[in-house]
Amino acid sequence: MSTFTQEQVLQALSNVEEPDLKKDLVTLNMIQNIHIDGNNISFSVILTTPACPLKAMIENACRNAIMYFVSKDAVVHIDMTSKVTTQKNTGVPGVKNIIAVASGKGGVGKSTVAVNLALGLARTGAKVGLIDADIYGPSIPIMFGLEGTRPMAREVDGKTRIEPIEKYGIKLLSIGFFTDPNQPVPWRGPMVSTAVKQLFNDADWGELDYLVVDLPPGTGDIHITVTQTFPVTGAVIVTTPQNVALADAKKGIGMFMMNAINVPILGVVENMSYFTPAELPDNKYYIFGQGGGSKLAESIKAPFLGEIPLVKSISESGDAGKPVVLQEGSIMAGAFIEMAQKVAQQVAICNANAINGAIVVNN
Repeated sequence: MSTFTQEQVLQALSNVEEPDLKKDLVTLNMIQNIHIDGNNISFSVILTTPACPLKAMIENACRNAIMYFVSKDAVVHIDMTSKVTTQKNTGVPGVKNIIAVASGKGGVGKSTVAVNLALGLARTGAKVGLIDADIYGPSIPIMFGLEGTRPMAREVDGKTRIEPIEKYGIKLLSIGFFTDPNQPVPWRGPMVSTAVKQLFNDADWGELDYLVVDLPPGTGDIHITVTQTFPVTGAVIVTTPQNVALADAKKGIGMFMMNAINVPILGVVENMSYFTPAELPDNKYYIFGQGGGSKLAESIKAPFLGEIPLVKSISESGDAGKPVVLQEGSIMAGAFIEMAQKVAQQVAICNANAINGAIVVNN
């Protein structure tokens, strides 16, 4: 016979606050499937993302709450699971959140960040897609070792849909899959906008928690097309420490904050932050300057998502078609996965804030 009640369990867990959303787990409907059998208490905690960086802390807080408010003799079993939140219709069937990755200028490693962000989210258990929206300079085919690959088309509900290519657990589309890699793409603005929309609208993306969009450098037609056609959950800004890169990044941020666009900034990533020689693993040399990315994030009141070091293996991995986040246990993989967790965390916060703290979960 059970010695505890479900009401006791819920009352105890109402003392556990979700650190980002600033409300208790019971109010947020994050506690489900409570079962009590004698001293055994089991329940599920439904996190807002499988990439939650606070997962272990929340689990420990739940366990302590039961032991303190219910009984120290309770045997607690917690199933930490997740359902990614969303705040609005993204305009792409089955896609919960669209994350834009942008930079003010080229050469800062934006595509590298976008690729490893997408893979980092997927490594935590999320369903992820990646669109290479850099029409004039697509790099995704190279970075995934898919040069010369062509997506298939199939009938879905009477319409012809492009089947995104799947590799390393994520779905991919790039204009580079449809054009000759040795030929330029001399398209004017309207053609470019149409092509970008087709990558979103004409593909069968299925169910995705996150669709990461690798935007081209600058603030041009493609940025306006994407942000005004599809409700983007938020943008990740990539910069390097140099003043010229930071100045251009500010322009990119300004574009997202325009009233006509109004896309939340999920945070700033500083790439090529420092160099650590292999023979001096504890040393950091900030050869391009230090602290620029964090100061930029602070100036716009956005999170700083981290420093990505200048390491040759990052570019080598991309050139070899095996992004560095796939190197399990490496420092670089850890850095990108930590960045992905912070981005997922900010997406959940944006979704909650946008609907006045009410969490919407698509089943």
